[in-house]
Amino acid sequence: MFATLRTAAFSAAVTAFALSSGTALAQKKYDTGATDTEIKVGNIIPYSGPASAYGLIGKTEEAYFKMINEKGGINGRKVNFISYDDAYSPPKAVEQVRKLVESDEVLVVFNPLGTPSNTAIQKYLNAKKIPQLFVATGATKWNDPKGFPWTMGWQPSYQSEAHIYAKYLLKEKPNAKIAILYQNDDFGKDYLKGTKDGLGAKASSMIVMEESYEISEPTIDSHIVKIKAANPDVLLIYATPKFGAQTIKKTAELGWKPLQIMTNVSASVGAVMHPAGFENAQGVLSAAYAKDAADAQWKDDAGMKRWSEFIDKYMPGADRTDSALVYGYGAAQTLAKVLEMCGDDLSRANVMKQAASLKDFTPDTLLPGVKINTGATDFAPISQLQMQRFKGEKWELFGEIISGDVAAD
Repeated sequence: MFATLRTAAFSAAVTAFALSSGTALAQKKYDTGATDTEIKVGNIIPYSGPASAYGLIGKTEEAYFKMINEKGGINGRKVNFISYDDAYSPPKAVEQVRKLVESDEVLVVFNPLGTPSNTAIQKYLNAKKIPQLFVATGATKWNDPKGFPWTMGWQPSYQSEAHIYAKYLLKEKPNAKIAILYQNDDFGKDYLKGTKDGLGAKASSMIVMEESYEISEPTIDSHIVKIKAANPDVLLIYATPKFGAQTIKKTAELGWKPLQIMTNVSASVGAVMHPAGFENAQGVLSAAYAKDAADAQWKDDAGMKRWSEFIDKYMPGADRTDSALVYGYGAAQTLAKVLEMCGDDLSRANVMKQAASLKDFTPDTLLPGVKINTGATDFAPISQLQMQRFKGEKWELFGEIISGDVAAD
């Protein structure tokens, strides 16, 4: 009898323990890549090849998560940031992302860089239901929550940016003769489309030349010579950093002075304007959504003070004029916010749900008035920009903050 009672009591205790443990466990939800102690974050970026100037973004993100981990991690979990070189090559991108997913077993693929690379991995990641989160490219197609619910952009779309340049030209130079130099891939074609859409009915009369180049070309000097012969007075430079710097340098060598407008992704003082020669870059226009670390106006800005302290401690000796340091920090801060919002539900579905629930989030590095907002039908976190002009050794902002939301077709 006593033995029976003892057995019954033991069984009840086991049941009670199981129930209480079940309740505790039920509060935590993990997919592959997340545990009580770790969150695995995967990344691909060109550390080598024609777009290697962007490699600094990956190094900045790695340093950011090191800082986060030293402060105790995110909700007590350390971030294991695994980043591979894809050399800006789509086949290499596919290979490296498969490794991240199938071998490293990451929870998310974060901030993979480049339109061609992201295009190559998008269907694979969506089929596997793995977040392709805050991609480092402004192609409009990342804002397609219906078609690709596991892919989300971060920076303003290239078409939105091109619309802003078109608006500026229609207002300031309505009779301009425009030549467009663009990279012959989805990146360049997005800018091309945005420009034509922005110019509307005047596109056919204002655009006198469209000239494309391949990213595999060592130099684009011959393209610049060809464009100059068409005698345009505006040159739209829809290029990545290496070719942006070459364009500014070559126009100066030719003694040619059209109004030049440069993509935001190639507006880095350290990686583009300085190699091109500051004297050659005077008057070049672009648009910005982030603060320029080379600009003294932000020296007392609270957000940029935090950024500066981060660079001092985690990236000593880095060239502070390189915008990749600002970009990588802002993107990493956004992912950290989303993972923090996930709490103990680190399922991939919840990561995407929280990423689509950002309201007026302001990373330290964004311009005043530029805020991150997302929703179930809005996968374009940043859609505001401000025009800027290169003067001396830095960019000067002018005009109002302009919004330019463009969804995927």
